[in-house]
Amino acid sequence: MAKLVIFYSRADENYFGGQYRFVEVGNTEKLAHIIKDVTGAELFKIEQKKPYSPDYKSCIDQAMADKRSNARPELVELPENLNGYDEIYLGYPNYWGDLPMAVYTFLEAFDWAGKNIHPFCTHEGSGLGGTERNIARTCKGADVKAGLAICGSDVDCSKDLVLRWLNQ
Repeated sequence: MAKLVIFYSRADENYFGGQYRFVEVGNTEKLAHIIKDVTGAELFKIEQKKPYSPDYKSCIDQAMADKRSNARPELVELPENLNGYDEIYLGYPNYWGDLPMAVYTFLEAFDWAGKNIHPFCTHEGSGLGGTERNIARTCKGADVKAGLAICGSDVDCSKDLVLRWLNQ
């Protein structure tokens, strides 16, 4: 069976260890490409139809409003199904110890029975938070493996950590 890297990532203005910086490629997307290159997996990027603001503080306000209302933002597209995949690498930034709401939109659209899910996230100090538990609760029947958390500020020098995680 094939492998798939599914990820949600945000470019534009981002927060790095106390400073704001514009990036063309989001941290989680960088990790997704490392995993794709090592595993030979296909890629699928979760994208909201109405993206959050490129301004970091405005983005955070929008994302928090979605979290508070338990929103399920509409996505640009979804795969027809995930039937051909048994190994799923699921990437996301950690938003307040949880998944971005657009990731829930994606997860709730599919049957996860029999799938192995390998969570990976980027963060600026909160690690995986409760995300592994939330994935397991949302993806009934999936085997959620131990996740990988990489500080967003360290993504560009994290390939060795990713390789160790993939080889576990």
